[in-house]
Amino acid sequence: MKILTTISDVRNTLNADRAAGRSVGFVPTMGALHDGHASLVRASVPENDVTIVSIFVNPLQFAPGEDLEAYPRDLDTDAALCSAAGADYIFAPSVDEMYPEPIETTVSLTGVSEPLDGQSRPTHFSGVATVVTKLFSIMGSCSAYFGQKDFQQLAIIRKMSLDLSLDVRVVGCPIHRETDGLAMSSRNIYLTADERSDSVVLNQALAKAIAAIDAGETNPTVVQNLMIEHIDSAVTGELDYAEVVDARTLLTPEVLAGEVRALVAVQFGKARLIDNMGTTINA
Repeated sequence: MKILTTISDVRNTLNADRAAGRSVGFVPTMGALHDGHASLVRASVPENDVTIVSIFVNPLQFAPGEDLEAYPRDLDTDAALCSAAGADYIFAPSVDEMYPEPIETTVSLTGVSEPLDGQSRPTHFSGVATVVTKLFSIMGSCSAYFGQKDFQQLAIIRKMSLDLSLDVRVVGCPIHRETDGLAMSSRNIYLTADERSDSVVLNQALAKAIAAIDAGETNPTVVQNLMIEHIDSAVTGELDYAEVVDARTLLTPEVLAGEVRALVAVQFGKARLIDNMGTTINA
């Protein structure tokens, strides 16, 4: 496995691969990798001839006061995980390589970016969309793999890629969980013992919501209240949102129908955790 640090090296390497008839799979990350990230690499490897993982803590998606400086960084450990999962390359640029001058061009979306995390973190998704557009430009034609834990992010990247006619196939992959149901996240390391114990309420609340919907409940307020009541039972943690939405628009309908998604966000001390589950209501 080879570690590349410059945009020109990535372009030259992947252009040579494509010229030789090899397909490219791409897994964008911010590092602090865990088995959830490895599962994305493992999804790419059998579908592509080469797989590249980017590791870049993107400052554009952190608001003032968020954990940019504290965000965990360990390239050696990340590289070992990528190699074991079957990756061929890592792209690990510096901030100066990605943003050699103060950036004056950004990408933002309306619609799917506005509810949920768009309310709580109003500058976040512009930072995500900008860096992902830049990474897609660097990588060229490829299949890009994203976890469904960041469901709104996945929806945004799909819409952005469609709107801008980007030469990228966006692939959503299942959420990878700990044995007690907690969604794997780089920020889980911030949890204290008590917060880690309480954090399972996210998965449990979502399971209650999906069970209610599958049993015939179509009133979103009833389903949301089930989640809120369960999350409020935790000693630690402060609820940000608990919503059930149309999976395409990410808006809450008057009556649940078709493909729906329950989503939650809870702040546990230093860690803001998100999770989601989906189901389909058949007419």
